[in-house]
Amino acid sequence: MTILNHIKSKAKKGEKMLGILIDPDHFSSLEELSKSILILKSNAPDYIFVGGSLINNELFNKTVETLKQELTIPVIIFPGNNQQISNKADGILLLSLISGRNPDYLIGQHVNTAFELKRSKIEILPTGYVLVNCGQPTSAQYMSNTSPIPYTKNGIAAATVLAGEQLGLSLFYLDGGSGAESPISSTMIQEVRKTISSPIIVGGGIKNKTELEAAWNSGADLVIIGSAFEKKASIISELR
Repeated sequence: MTILNHIKSKAKKGEKMLGILIDPDHFSSLEELSKSILILKSNAPDYIFVGGSLINNELFNKTVETLKQELTIPVIIFPGNNQQISNKADGILLLSLISGRNPDYLIGQHVNTAFELKRSKIEILPTGYVLVNCGQPTSAQYMSNTSPIPYTKNGIAAATVLAGEQLGLSLFYLDGGSGAESPISSTMIQEVRKTISSPIIVGGGIKNKTELEAAWNSGADLVIIGSAFEKKASIISELR
């Protein structure tokens, strides 16, 4: 079964999923990454995501390769730019930044990498990417030169993802950004859930089990934890 079909199947059954985001820039060495891998082996999430706004290609590729060697969990690229492609990964979120109006992140970067992705043979997951203002400017906001959706504008978020679904995108990622002050609100997730039938991914600012369950209960199918795992890898045991 493909990754996309697996996500869709679990979402349809109401089975909630957990993903861990690994940003290679936040690990000072592969030895430090190995310590986190040991924890992931005993508390396996559904998916591992790899990506970040500023990563050199060598470090990125080594991280993906190490994760694939050590774990049986699917590794999915969450690209910060069009250079973050690795044949070692199982899949890639092909992100279209539908919350912004920068054509480079709607289609421009995709054109530049289209043939490389086709040659790579990794699974492509067409994903509508929606940045939400959760309290402070994020790297994704700065690097993409776009404005996030305001925190309380639930209707704008719902209309944005609906347009993306009508365009044929398969997944939708609501992201508060790395180190967000607070998670995306339950009311926004609920509004989006009522509007579309596609699987919803939520990330950014989720620091504990209560916030994780709030996102799941509001309609998120897959929740991604990044900064909280970086600060304390053992947190996954209580989240899992």
